[in-house]
Parts: sequence; structure tokens; C-alpha cells
Amino acid sequence: MTTTPAPVPVLVTLGFPDSFLDAVRAVDPRIVVHHHPVPDDGDVTGVVPADVLASAEVMYTSALLPGPQEAPALRWAQLDTSGVDHCRGTGLWEGPATITTLGGVSPAPLAEWIIMVVLAHAHRLRETERYAAQRTWPDRATRWSQLMPRNLRTSTLGIVGYGRIGAEVARLARALGMEVVALRRSPAPDATAPRFNSAASVPDVEVLSPHQLPELLRRSDYVALTVPLTPETQGMIGATELAVMKPGSVLVNGSRGGVVDEDALLDALDDGPLDMVASDVFAQEPLPTDHPLWNHPQSMVTPHVAGFAPDYLEAVTALFTENLRRHLDGAPLLNVADRERGY
Repeated sequence: MTTTPAPVPVLVTLGFPDSFLDAVRAVDPRIVVHHHPVPDDGDVTGVVPADVLASAEVMYTSALLPGPQEAPALRWAQLDTSGVDHCRGTGLWEGPATITTLGGVSPAPLAEWIIMVVLAHAHRLRETERYAAQRTWPDRATRWSQLMPRNLRTSTLGIVGYGRIGAEVARLARALGMEVVALRRSPAPDATAPRFNSAASVPDVEVLSPHQLPELLRRSDYVALTVPLTPETQGMIGATELAVMKPGSVLVNGSRGGVVDEDALLDALDDGPLDMVASDVFAQEPLPTDHPLWNHPQSMVTPHVAGFAPDYLEAVTALFTENLRRHLDGAPLLNVADRERGY
């Protein structure tokens, strides 16, 4: 007598196209896909039928973060984000289900955004745009004195958070001839934990420990923040840290808004050592229309787009289907979030 394999209900709560859903179904005939897209920034109550949520063994999610009462069969949830700060304190975080992240999907575009800021500052892009807006061609003496680029080959980039994104930033910076010093939590995360698109080693990068943050800030012409938001990193760049930064330095935040004290940041722009700040993330998003960072002459604001990956769909399909195979085989999943570390 042939036994019919038990179905594996997979709940997908994002508005993915049929190509993604078909790839999920193709992993194994036992998989039954339930597709119920929920809003990312609205009320998610009731969007997914209660019986579907209760029976789901696997879930791909962003805004819907149920605990064991709502999703008693849930064994694994794949987040549509690299960070997990929005999950802390939710039923999903407090429950028993394994959580995995999108780590490894966005290092390239986010690192390119950081290097874009470095190049834009070094080559006086903001200043030339102002001249262009006024249709003004400055004389040679003005161009020489005001538009001379900074020498990146004698500049230091400090990277706070040396994971996959930080390593890609370091690779690009070293290609420009910059000196790179990076800060990594010590001890480093378990190198044996399987990760999607693990970072390759970058030569000639000096790696510091967290207690050496002041040293990194003092030495760096550019400081890139690529840390996750955890209780340890909340507000880690405040008035004290900003005060020790190099005169004329630039702060580039591609991590999370809560990592930086924005009031202290504005003070450092007006009366401190900072020449410029570029931020893609903010304590409150969307950034309020009356926030001073919008029109500060030394500020560059982008609307949380630095991690947008042109090959996002292909990458998340590869990651999720590989993790589905691992889940069905009982193998270790890629990108398991460490609840103790907070990322």
C-alpha cells in the first residue's frame, strides 16, 4: 500500500509573481502554496484566513509576524528583510519557529550606494550641481580652490559593521586605493553557520574590536555604518562619538536610523567636525517633511532605497527555494537569525 506524503503548507504573504510561486511549488510535490499578500505598512488583520495561517508550516513574510497562538504549525519563517529589528517583541520572535533573513541579497547595491556617496563628496558633486543650477561657470581660481577633488588614495574609510555588506564596501574601497579599517563584533559570528552569498575575504583591511570605535572614528575620513539595529547598536553614534571624528569627515548611514542620534548629528554638522552626512535610513520613516536633514546644505537624504537589488526576485527565489530544500531534508537553513545577538 502506497502512503501519500503529508502536504507541506507554505504561506507566502508578499505579492510575488507566478514565476516565484511556481519555483516554490517545483521544489517538491508535497508543497502546497497559499498566496495571500498583506500590506507592508497597514493593517494586516484578517488578510490571511485563520485556517491557512494556523496550518502553515513555512511562511515567507514581511509585515505578518504571528506567534504560536495564531500559527501553531509554523516551524520556519523567511523574512523579506536583512534586519530583524522590526521582529523583536512580536509573537514570531518570542515563539519557537526558526527565523531566516535576506542577508546576502543586497550587499552589492548597498555597498555601491556607500561608494557613490564617497565619490560624490570627494569630487564635489553637490558643489558642481549648485553651479549648474545657477548656470554659472566659475573662473579657474574658484574651480581650483573649491572644486579640487579629495585624494581618495590617501583617505581612510572606516566601516562600522564588517559583515557581508561591510566586506563588499571594503572591496570597492580598496579598488579605489583607499585605506580601510573595519570594526567587527568580537567574537565574530560563527563562521560555520551557512549563509547566502557569504562574503569573500578582502586583503589589507585592518579589523578592530567594538571597544576601538573611537579609534576608528578618529582615523577615518569617511565612516560607513553597516551594522544591524540591536540593543547594543541603538544610539551607538551620539554626541561623544561624533565629537571625536576627524575634521572634514563624512558619515554615511546605510544601516538603520536608530543607530545614530539625529539631534547630535545635526549639531555635529553645524558646529562639529562633520563636513557631510548621507543617510538612507532614519529614526522615523518616512522622514517628516519638516525634518532639518531634508534641506541642510551638508546633508544627503535618500528614501531607504540603498539596498534595492536589481536582481532581487532572482536572488530571493534562489534563497527561498534552497532553504525549502534544506527544510525538507532536515539540513541547516541559510541565514538563521540569532535571537541572542539580535540579527
